[in-house]
Amino acid sequence: MSVFDYLVFIGRFQPFHLGHRFVIEQALAQSKQVIVLIGSARVPRSTRNPFTLQERTQMILGAFAPDQAQRIHCVALDDILYNDTRWVHQVQQGVLSVTGAASGQKIGLIGHNKDSSSYYLSLFPHWPAVNVPNFNNLSATPIRDGYLLGATPLTDFVPASTLAVLNQLSQTDSYQKLQEEAWFIDRYKRQWELSPYPPTFVTVDAVVIQSGHILLVERQAMPGQGLYALPGGFIGERETLFDACVRELREETRLKVPDPVIRGSLKAQKTYDDPYRSVRGRTITQAFYFALKNDPAGLPKVKGGDDARRAFWVALADVQPEQMFEDHFAIITDLTGL
Repeated sequence: MSVFDYLVFIGRFQPFHLGHRFVIEQALAQSKQVIVLIGSARVPRSTRNPFTLQERTQMILGAFAPDQAQRIHCVALDDILYNDTRWVHQVQQGVLSVTGAASGQKIGLIGHNKDSSSYYLSLFPHWPAVNVPNFNNLSATPIRDGYLLGATPLTDFVPASTLAVLNQLSQTDSYQKLQEEAWFIDRYKRQWELSPYPPTFVTVDAVVIQSGHILLVERQAMPGQGLYALPGGFIGERETLFDACVRELREETRLKVPDPVIRGSLKAQKTYDDPYRSVRGRTITQAFYFALKNDPAGLPKVKGGDDARRAFWVALADVQPEQMFEDHFAIITDLTGL
């Protein structure tokens, strides 16, 4: 007899492995239906998120017999970093989209409380938590890294449905680009192997707004080559954070606005320090929000330079998370209040 009407399982499933399948099997045994909320639903392919929402849904549903798959509901879940309240609201809406508004349903949250990344289990006290053991100590990170670096046989770690998706992707140009970036990041991190402590990098980013538009750049180099990003970069040895931000803004966009006007347009600043925000390693960024005055003559001229392939203005409504580098979409929405 089922204890729950619905059990909710939240994860990124990059990729879906046998440990994830074990959790869903436990959920199917204890509930009538299972809701799988698939995180990082709208992000570009990257070494941390190489698989699309559709591919991960295929991995999950394909790992179960048809009668079981009919009881599993896969629901997209966007990343909302730096705002737990908005993220919890999105989770609640995702669950409601399956359960409906009927009262009296018993809903629970199932998962493996493995580390600080599982803190979300405490954000839903109204849903009883079902904690399950880690299946064979499996983790998606080494499986994903091994796949991208071409070094790890996967048949012992993932179901056949996942292996089919991975094999299909490995024949595409997208995989070749991911693999090239994975090796770049591996070499990048090896530079710090002899450091007595893991390095922490400090960067700056500029959020420049005028007339409902934001100034972005297209990245010229890896990681994130071709993705859209905020102008910014690493601070110099003898720079303040603010001076570094203005310098990077100038170098990458050639923004045709006098320096005193830029500095006088500063509206806010905030630190962004999600531990997983950068694939290069622990990277903390200070973002500065510049609100330029509206000008009937139009938006200031810009031109890509330094690390930027190009610089351009885009309407805020047209900024899409699928195009944005790392957590820059989250920074924009948080700092501007969108």
